[in-house]
Amino acid sequence: MSTNKYTRDQIAARVAQDIHEGAYVNLGIGLPTKVANYLPADREVFLHSENGVLGMGPAPAPGEEDEDLINAGKQPVTLLTGGAYFHHADSFAMMRGGHLDICVLGAFQVSEKGDLANWHTGAPDAIPAVGGAMDLAIGAKQVFVMMDHQTKTGESKIVRECSYPLTGVGCVNRIYTDLAVLDVTPQGLKVREMAPGLTFDELQAATGATLLPITE
Repeated sequence: MSTNKYTRDQIAARVAQDIHEGAYVNLGIGLPTKVANYLPADREVFLHSENGVLGMGPAPAPGEEDEDLINAGKQPVTLLTGGAYFHHADSFAMMRGGHLDICVLGAFQVSEKGDLANWHTGAPDAIPAVGGAMDLAIGAKQVFVMMDHQTKTGESKIVRECSYPLTGVGCVNRIYTDLAVLDVTPQGLKVREMAPGLTFDELQAATGATLLPITE
């Protein structure tokens, strides 16, 4: 495959471009937390965490960490002017009540219909950890997924049907991977962008579901 894959920081920066002014956004554990570091300084975005924080800023500078101010992944965060923290039950009420514009989640698999599997692989030695993912997947107005396009063994994480236990059905709107940006549409998975040097045929060969090519 003759391509320069997007780095994880490049994926995070690309997601940040699609977060609109004034959006209330939850960044999932792991890769999605990087998005906070790439939000434009002139764009007001309210970052939410299910452990009870609203108004988070970027990661603190080394030595500036506050052990009492963390996100759901137990990573230290900063709080912007006007930010607040509160009981996690109130945080889940925000999620379940449809008050979040966007959530950004990682995934084990996403189907061509936008089904999401991100909490359990079904492996006997795996530790299932759903956290607030089901609440976010159904409660947020838009669901963005960030993930590698393939597993470490070369299997596509974008599939016709998920083989892992589902987090949500038909909930994903857009997928960002190290190879492409894809939209979930009623017609199927539509390619928006591809990594530099990657051809559509190469992308299709790396994907376990049928893709619709970029159209002008």
